[in-house]
Amino acid sequence: MKKLIITLVVIVAILGLLLLTGPFYVLDEGQQALVLRFGEIRKVETSAGLKFKTPFTDNVVTYSKKVQAWDGEPQSILTKEQQYIWVDVTARWRIADPEKFYKGLTSMDRAYRWLSDIIDSAVRTVITGNYLREAVRNTNAIMTDNVAEAFSSSELESTEALRSLTTVQTSYDRIEKGRRALSLDMLSLAREQAPEYGIEIIDVIPRQIRYSNELTESVYQRMIAERSQIAQAFRALGEGKKAEWMGRLENDSRTRLSEAYAEAETIKGKADAEAAGIYAQAYGRDRSFYEFWRAVESYRLTLPSFQKTLSTDMDYFDYLYGPNGR
Repeated sequence: MKKLIITLVVIVAILGLLLLTGPFYVLDEGQQALVLRFGEIRKVETSAGLKFKTPFTDNVVTYSKKVQAWDGEPQSILTKEQQYIWVDVTARWRIADPEKFYKGLTSMDRAYRWLSDIIDSAVRTVITGNYLREAVRNTNAIMTDNVAEAFSSSELESTEALRSLTTVQTSYDRIEKGRRALSLDMLSLAREQAPEYGIEIIDVIPRQIRYSNELTESVYQRMIAERSQIAQAFRALGEGKKAEWMGRLENDSRTRLSEAYAEAETIKGKADAEAAGIYAQAYGRDRSFYEFWRAVESYRLTLPSFQKTLSTDMDYFDYLYGPNGR
């Protein structure tokens, strides 16, 4: 009886020790595991659930089955037309074969470093071998859309030369591949070594492409030149319209002055004729009074402008200094 109790205690102790060392483990949904025995892969588990491992000898390494994101660092790359651009790329990948992944890379950190080397190299190779337009456009549809910036105005519509200056027609070069095809080329290059390490690269996508500082300044200067040309066209239109309206104003002014002068001369002629008639009538009635009146009118008009009078011994002053008013 005593031996039986000792045996039971030993069995319970062994079972307890086995339970403490963890013969079971849980594989969550979205995970996959490798069961290692003394560093050698003994089993690959890809389905979720309660799993068994040999205590003391087996070790479990788990990896995610989910799609992972890789974000690269922006890098300056020289395009085929010898222009530097900044390219920022992102990619998606997953562990397709955990056994190869463990043998080739082992850890996620090493996997991300390996992906950085492979994808960056693929991106640089593709961008360097293609023109910038291939990386920013997918189709040639923009060439058939007749993209133009027009300034609508009745004045502009009536001036063909100005309309040609103020209508900014942008021309585009034809692409042979396009951004999508370049992304596929990057993916194809990056995938060449991926199966060897149990990795599946799902896609490689340029997230951002921007000009370098030097190229940006060149683009800005070209835009400024285009806008300056448009501004000069408007200034030329304004100066032309100003000259046109000033000419019209000058012509109208001359016409009105001419008409006014003609009208004034007509009125003056009629007045002179009427005055002459009145003078004739006055002369016919009393000749001496007429001569006196004409002399007084002459004095009134001329004497205020005299600076000095040296002599009054002339017939002109007879009505002022003559003894009999003559």
